[in-house]
Amino acid sequence: MAKRCYYEILGVSRNATEEEIKKSYRRLALKYHPDRNPGDKEAEEKFKEAAEAYEVLSDPEKRAIYDRYGHEGLQSSGFQGFRGFDDIFAHFSDIFSDIFGFTNGSRTHTYARAGVDLRYDLKISFMEAALGTTKEIEIEKYERCPTCEGYGTAPGTHLEVCPRCRGQGRISQTSGFFSISTTCPHCGGYGKIITTPCPDCHGRGKKKTVKTLQVKIPAGVDTGSRLRLRGEGEEGERGGPNGDLYVFLHVEEHEFFKRHDYDIYCRIPISFVQAALGATIEVPTLTGTERLKIPRGTQSGKIFRLKGKGIPHIKGYGRGDQIIETVITVPTNLTRRQEELLKEFERISAEKET
Repeated sequence: MAKRCYYEILGVSRNATEEEIKKSYRRLALKYHPDRNPGDKEAEEKFKEAAEAYEVLSDPEKRAIYDRYGHEGLQSSGFQGFRGFDDIFAHFSDIFSDIFGFTNGSRTHTYARAGVDLRYDLKISFMEAALGTTKEIEIEKYERCPTCEGYGTAPGTHLEVCPRCRGQGRISQTSGFFSISTTCPHCGGYGKIITTPCPDCHGRGKKKTVKTLQVKIPAGVDTGSRLRLRGEGEEGERGGPNGDLYVFLHVEEHEFFKRHDYDIYCRIPISFVQAALGATIEVPTLTGTERLKIPRGTQSGKIFRLKGKGIPHIKGYGRGDQIIETVITVPTNLTRRQEELLKEFERISAEKET
């Protein structure tokens, strides 16, 4: 695959100044940085492409060769580009320090880092899960320290260049013909160190705070449902994105309704007379009451269905049904008159059968 023109990649003219080239590269590096585009292969390639273009056009000797002989001329001169992200970050550590820190050099870290994701377990009622609601929650999280504005250094002080790696973030060890590069253990790969920590956050750049959030719970959720609140996790470091907050739901049982998938079940007591003669009764539903016609001769355990009176589908289309089971109640503590009538009923029933 033929390489694109370096000037075209950076979006500058062939007579662009060194400052214009650097400014354009900073913009592209910020836009396509892998920590800001996790898993995006196209962004990774554009990030590498821009770095290679800047490496050539920011170097007067390489630029002169490229202007005269193009890509083939660079290859003939031994230029091979970068092997990977580590190469790019190490080579342009000063630029990435500026992009993701401070242009005055007070912040050093060359690698952006996404914030940590958080979890919150929330208990809600059966009706809240069925109909949806908004809940207010409080979470503990680390946010940027207001005293040092996230730098980690005491006010009026700055980060110092690491004396071990001299700001490179990596150190090389040579053994025979081999040279091994490893992360600097003194600065953790940042290239700079805090010599005077912030008195409020002790150099972390973040402080634990309590934040109140409004969580919108859609209708139809159930135990195990998970809600994602983007950017409400821990704050990212050195320009990295914030983590996310995951709210795990736990739904309480209901004293009357039972849920199965998107249908709800309930048992309705009816009297012997209602079962025998038929009746119209009021049945509780999720949103009020509905009239249900009980036909004559209804037996205990008879199933009725109210279409569309169940749980709303969480994706927004349709609802389940309400399934009703009748339970015939047997009267107790009968009066003498009631006993006489029942016996008379039994006698008539027996005569009818003979």
